[in-house]
Amino acid sequence: MQTLDETRKIIAELTENLGEKALEITAMPSSGSSRRYFRVRTDKRFLIGAYNINIEENDAFFSFSKHFLECGLPVPEVLAVSPTKEVYVQTDLGDVTLFHYVEDCLKQGSFNQNTIDLYKKSLDKLIDFQINGHKGLDYSKAFPTPAFDEMSIMEDLNYFKYCFLKEQEEITFNETRLDTDFQRLAKYILEAPSDFFMYRDFQSRNIMIVDNEPYFIDYQGGRKGPLQYDVVSLLYQVKARIPEKLRMELIDYYKQKLKKSLDFDRYFPAFVLLRLLQVLGAYGFRGLIQKKLHFMQSIPYALKEILKVNEEWAMPFELPELQSVISQFDVLLNKYESVEPEQLTITVNSFSYKNGGVPYDKSGNGGGFVFDCRALPNPGRYVEYKKSTGEDRDVIEFLEDKSDVHFFLQNVQMLVFQSIDNYLERGFKNLQINFGCTGGQHRSVFFAQKVGEMIHGNYPMVKVEINHLAQHISHVYEAK
Repeated sequence: MQTLDETRKIIAELTENLGEKALEITAMPSSGSSRRYFRVRTDKRFLIGAYNINIEENDAFFSFSKHFLECGLPVPEVLAVSPTKEVYVQTDLGDVTLFHYVEDCLKQGSFNQNTIDLYKKSLDKLIDFQINGHKGLDYSKAFPTPAFDEMSIMEDLNYFKYCFLKEQEEITFNETRLDTDFQRLAKYILEAPSDFFMYRDFQSRNIMIVDNEPYFIDYQGGRKGPLQYDVVSLLYQVKARIPEKLRMELIDYYKQKLKKSLDFDRYFPAFVLLRLLQVLGAYGFRGLIQKKLHFMQSIPYALKEILKVNEEWAMPFELPELQSVISQFDVLLNKYESVEPEQLTITVNSFSYKNGGVPYDKSGNGGGFVFDCRALPNPGRYVEYKKSTGEDRDVIEFLEDKSDVHFFLQNVQMLVFQSIDNYLERGFKNLQINFGCTGGQHRSVFFAQKVGEMIHGNYPMVKVEINHLAQHISHVYEAK
């Protein structure tokens, strides 16, 4: 495993080989995968750098991206790859996903027409992936398997059993009979026509919105498979909470655009059940085993969907042991709905070493980070900046022009984001970050404001309080 600095160096070299100079390389917040991403600001544009030690997975991404671009599908372009294939640079599609639009709709209490239209555009492109993207695709590059086969299905079902079900002391079941039900469900699903590209993780967080058009990422786990799985992945994404009427409207829209029957409706309920069980397995692994609180808080949404599926059973056969398990899920709703919500508050202070010193931590946790900015270029030494602060444009431009400042900021971000990720996973409530300089006017204010805004942009679920103590100024960004 290489360090962040080593990765940045390789990304800078790859960017230089493209004829561009990397001015700033910023580590992006980690997600559910082991891949690390970096936003690269060059002298011409923004790019994304990536580091992943899984070469087979990278090869799948490289091969699929090239093929999909040749098919005219909106995916990122891989621009440069390191000799080891562990580091690569691709085009930047921004930070706005379809899920951002969904979150706004959930806050407003209804899905607006623009978001509905984005779903329809995404379904149009899904058909292109499934049919046109399938033609000529080299499935020998697929990772971890070239086709959605019985092993793939059983992996999803066992993921649910081992990572979620066996973590629930309240649920009783006969494992032998449950495995028999799993095998029967897998056998039925395998009857569905499957000569298509299956995206595998086609959901709103993997759909980027650029100029009100959808672009697509994270398809490297794709393989040859049936149509229904991806439609379910998008429209039954439990955190999106798509109303049932709208969901049916979007399913009908998809089928009309597909213009083929392919026994779509016959097998669809089985794919709904399979995907929801797989999602519960993922929430169990990330939430119950890895102790990531926000995944644990997602469990009730999945439970409600599965209980509804069980109540409206629409398959041509029974799965008695699995249905018995699902019927017991009511008892889990109270258990997981009562999980204490994330209420992490991050306090970012600028202070003066000369007047006041390091701020006292009112949370009682004994303080957090203290960064000394006094080794950096000081605008306070120049007459023209005497009356300005680190929030004023002239001081910001002065500091942003200094390479030492960028290096300092990158290191601060790496340390701070690592702690925030950990605090969120462990359910901590407070983190304090302090920046000090001689007078608490220029450098410390600049960094406190900059880092506070970066935290707010990357972690909208936390509350950020920025206090410029020597200036008697505060800003608050409430959690979204």
